[in-house]
Amino acid sequence: MATVKDIAAMAGFSTSTVSRVLNNDPLLSVTDETRSKIFTIAKKLNYKTIHRVNHASKESELRNDKVGLVLYSSEQSEYEEPYYFSIRHEVEKSFDQLGMNITRTIRWKNGDSYDRLAGLDGLIVIGKFGFDSANVMFKQIKNIVFVDYSPDERVYDSVVVDFDKVTTMALDHLLNRGYQEIGFIGASDYVNEFGSEASFEEIDQRYSSFETYMKGKGLYQSEYVFSGKDFSMETGYQLMKNALQREHRPKAFLVSSDLMAIAAYRALEEAGLKVPEDIAIVSIDGIAMSAFMNPPLTTVKVHTEQMGRTAVQLLLERMKGRDIPLKVVVPANLLVRKSCGT
Repeated sequence: MATVKDIAAMAGFSTSTVSRVLNNDPLLSVTDETRSKIFTIAKKLNYKTIHRVNHASKESELRNDKVGLVLYSSEQSEYEEPYYFSIRHEVEKSFDQLGMNITRTIRWKNGDSYDRLAGLDGLIVIGKFGFDSANVMFKQIKNIVFVDYSPDERVYDSVVVDFDKVTTMALDHLLNRGYQEIGFIGASDYVNEFGSEASFEEIDQRYSSFETYMKGKGLYQSEYVFSGKDFSMETGYQLMKNALQREHRPKAFLVSSDLMAIAAYRALEEAGLKVPEDIAIVSIDGIAMSAFMNPPLTTVKVHTEQMGRTAVQLLLERMKGRDIPLKVVVPANLLVRKSCGT
C-alpha cells in the first residue's frame, strides 16, 4: 500500500508538503502545478488516507454555514488596490479549495448596510472598519476575523502586519547604504464606519514609525515629509513632483506603497532625474510589478496571500468552537533590488 513517503519520493517534495497538500491545508502556499503533480501521483499509486477523509468530514460540517466578506472598495475600483485585492482573492481561493462558498460579499463603497449581515454565521472583514457593537445584525455574528486591522484583540480574531517593523526594515536598509537625508511619501489612513459614508482619519503607522525612527537617529526633517489624501498612483506622482520643487530635497525616499513609488518614478523621469543616482527609493508592498521597474524597486514584501489564507483558517477554527481570540502578525521581508544602489 502506497504511503505519503512514496508519493514524496516520486514527486520530489518533502513528506510534510505532500501530507498538507493531500489534506487540503488552506495555510499551505504551493503552486497549482505542485498541487496537481502530487494528486496525480497519489491517484496513480492508488493512495488512500484516513486523514484526508477525516479532514473532508470535518470541513463538510461547515459547508452549510453562511460566510460573509466585507470589503472597502467597489468592484470597479478594486483592481486599483492590489494589496486588498490579493487578500480577497486568496480568501476566496481558500474557501473554494475547502468546497465552501462565500454567501455574501458586502462592499462599503456600495453603501451596503447592517441588513446585509443578516443570517451570517461568520464574517471576514478586509480593511479598516468600525462597527456598532450594539447593532442587532452585528451582534448575532459570533465568528468574526479582521484582516489588516485589529479593533479589539480581546474580542475579535485578526490578521495584521507590524508596519513598525516593516518601516524599520526599510529605513535600516537606506541607512546601511549610507543615506541620511531621507524623505517620506505617504498618506493619511482612515477607519471606515460600516453602514454609513463616514470615515475617520488616523495617522498611518508607516508615517508614525518613520517619524519615531528618524527622530531617534537625529535625522528627522519635517520639510522632507509629503503626505496626500490616499495611496494612489496619482497621489504618489503629485507628491514627488511637489518634493522636486523644493530647493533642498532628500537623497532618498521611503514611499508608503509600491503604486505610489511606481508613479514617483514617472515624476523623477520627467524631471530628468535617475533612480538611484539622483534619488534612491525604497517602498512597501512587494507587488509583482515592482520587480519590472527600471531599475527594479527595492521593497518590503507584505505577504497578502498568507494573510488571506490565515484569515480563513482562523474563521474555521472559530466556527468549530474556539473561544479565545487570536491575533496573528504575518512577518514581512525586504526584497533588495537596485533602486537604492548596488
